[in-house]
Amino acid sequence: MTNDMNKMFTEMLGAFPMDTSAMQGAFKTQAALAEKLSRVVLDAAETSTEISAGWTKETLAKMQDVATVKDEPADYSKAMSEFASAQAESTAETMARFAEVAKKVQMETVEMMLSAGKETADDVVSGSQAAAGKMNEAAKQSVESMSKPAAAVAK
Repeated sequence: MTNDMNKMFTEMLGAFPMDTSAMQGAFKTQAALAEKLSRVVLDAAETSTEISAGWTKETLAKMQDVATVKDEPADYSKAMSEFASAQAESTAETMARFAEVAKKVQMETVEMMLSAGKETADDVVSGSQAAAGKMNEAAKQSVESMSKPAAAVAK
């Protein structure tokens, strides 16, 4: 009985052929999206690294003034105050640059996701229509093949 069931399911599934091109297309679409997203992330990482390195160089250059020997004790206080003020301004500018990078990444990601969603929806619709057509044709052929023996018996 198990062999009969296996044979029946095998024949039934064989009557409805499966087109794997839709799966391959979906895989290619996802791979292309992953590549684009990776490019956005890597560009953002590169830009962020450049911003960070520039900020570090700028901070170290400003530290030179603080680290030099002063004639008067008050000059140390003045140098630290100037450093703190310049560093606060530099920090605000740097954070604004980081925010611009994040904003760009967000906009590009949203655009890509919307585009990918539209492409996926289009693929699903066309794949469903093609599959429905094939299923209808296979069902039609199955009904026709079943009705032939019944017509022969009726005669």
